[in-house]
Amino acid sequence: MIIKTVNLETVCGVTSVLPKNERPEFAFAGKSNVGKSSLINALMNRKSYARTSAQPGKTQTINFYNVNEELYLVDLPGYGYAKVSATEKERWGKLIERYLRSSHVLQQVFLLVDIRHEPNANDRQMYDWILHNGYQPVIIATKLDKIKRSQLQKQMKLIRTGLGAGPEVTVIPFSAETKQGREEIYALLERDDSEESADSPV
Repeated sequence: MIIKTVNLETVCGVTSVLPKNERPEFAFAGKSNVGKSSLINALMNRKSYARTSAQPGKTQTINFYNVNEELYLVDLPGYGYAKVSATEKERWGKLIERYLRSSHVLQQVFLLVDIRHEPNANDRQMYDWILHNGYQPVIIATKLDKIKRSQLQKQMKLIRTGLGAGPEVTVIPFSAETKQGREEIYALLERDDSEESADSPV
C-alpha cells in the first residue's frame, strides 16, 4: 500500500455528531498504553501524525484519518487507564459504542493487545463488546520487538486463550519499530470489502 496523502479530517468527542463518511472505515481499539498511535503512524508512514504520549489516556476522542482519499483509519479512545474516573470511562465507552452501532461503512475493527502479557479483563471485555456489536475483530499483538523470537508462538497462544479467540480469528504480530506485520494489515485494508459491507451492521 502506497501512502500518498493523510489528513486528520474529523475529531469527535463525547458530545460530537459522528460523521457520515462514504469511504470505508477501519477502526483501532486498545488499551491506553498498547501502542495504538505508534501503529497508526506506522500504517500512515508518518513519524508522529497520530499523537503519541508518555502519559496514557491522552486519546479521548475518535479521530478519523483520511488516507489517500480512499479509506479512513479510525483511532478509538484508549481504555483501561487507571487514573481516569469511572464516569469518564463510561462516557468514552458510550462514545465507542455509539460509533460501532452507527457507522454504515465500518469494515473492520482491529483490537490491539500487548504481546508480552496475557489479555486482562479490559481486553476481554472489549473483545466481547466488538463481537456483540456484530464485528469479528482482527487481533494485533503489538510490541513484537520486545520479546524473543522463540517466545512468539507461546505468547500468541496466550493471547488467543486469554481472549477466548478461536482458530478462525486472525492474530497479527506487529512491531512499530521494525514495521513487521504492517504488510499483513495493509492486505486487510486493501482487500475487496464488498462482503464486509454486506455483513456490517446498519
